[in-house]
Amino acid sequence: MNKRDYYVVLGVERAAGEQEIKSAYRKLALRFHPDRNPGDKSAEEKFKEAAEAYTVLADGEKRAAYDRFGHAGVGAGVGAGGFDPTIFAGFEDIFGNLGDLFGFGDIFGGGRRRGGPQRGADLRYDLEIGFEESAKGTETTIQIPRQEKCGTCHGSGAAHGTSPVSCPQCRGRGQLRYQQGFFTVAQTCPQCRGAGQIIAKPCATCGGHGQVTEQRRLTVKIPPGIASGQRLRLRGEGEGGAGGGPAGNLDVVVHVQDHPFFRREGDDLFCEIPVSFPTLALGGEITVPTLDGDHTLRVPEGTETGTVLRLRGRGMPSITGRGHGDLHVIVQVMTPRKLTREQKKLLEQLAATLPAPQAEPKSHADDEHDRSVFERVKDIFS
Repeated sequence: MNKRDYYVVLGVERAAGEQEIKSAYRKLALRFHPDRNPGDKSAEEKFKEAAEAYTVLADGEKRAAYDRFGHAGVGAGVGAGGFDPTIFAGFEDIFGNLGDLFGFGDIFGGGRRRGGPQRGADLRYDLEIGFEESAKGTETTIQIPRQEKCGTCHGSGAAHGTSPVSCPQCRGRGQLRYQQGFFTVAQTCPQCRGAGQIIAKPCATCGGHGQVTEQRRLTVKIPPGIASGQRLRLRGEGEGGAGGGPAGNLDVVVHVQDHPFFRREGDDLFCEIPVSFPTLALGGEITVPTLDGDHTLRVPEGTETGTVLRLRGRGMPSITGRGHGDLHVIVQVMTPRKLTREQKKLLEQLAATLPAPQAEPKSHADDEHDRSVFERVKDIFS
């Protein structure tokens, strides 16, 4: 039987590029995949024909020989030791389902038996805590559902007094192999479904799966200084591993509630404090709330509204355990809404002694006053 032209097989032009050839082969491989066409000999032949064409056209040297001499130029190489299985790297999603196609399971990922120990899946738990809890640290209990080893059969899946036996059809390999021309094809054993073992009498508790769903209570320690989005990894607290494999991990993702007064930037905190005009003009002391209680802060004489005063070490603790951030206090002039007659008189007397304000065009620099206080402070200390 004469072989068809490889370009015709893949449905590409002779000038097709590498990516075009790869895409064309992928479509054909998926279409005629043996797992999608069980028992269809015609589809199987087309699948092998497309694979043979791809092994030649995807290899620059073989393609050049084929373009010059046709099938005669590459026939020996394709059918014998010239076959390079690494040419199929990148098609694991196709060959992984088929199994050990061409007999190179380590390359395509299908040669490993699925019945051996497997690591359990990782789990995620979203935990919400208060702002003060993130500052001081805390300890809390969470409850998660997860797959754990069956206590009745100890993970074997077999009923008490019995044990899994080697599959007689595949002899424990989990695969059946047969020769098709120059291909060695391996398919999942239909009797044991790739496990390599058969459970004649399944465990009544887990139904032969070796695992059951349990509600697990865990204690989680939250370190001081943790921020929203950071996660704590609890190793070995994820899903139990199948076949006696190790358990996965549990990632606890922390979400910190907003504080009504403080705003956090890294380990630094920001807050706004209303201050009377006399205190800003003459200087004085104000009381500032911090994470550790009230603190006295000195306001220098002639301080303007929007000025940032820093309290070092009064911010959030570093999650590394090394020091604290700072507390940035933005002072804002406090304008009284109601004045007594005497207060009005005193202010009028003060206004009479001050220079008259000058009306000047607003410059670009004055736009800074229109920005939020936090944006300006962030610029200063960034």
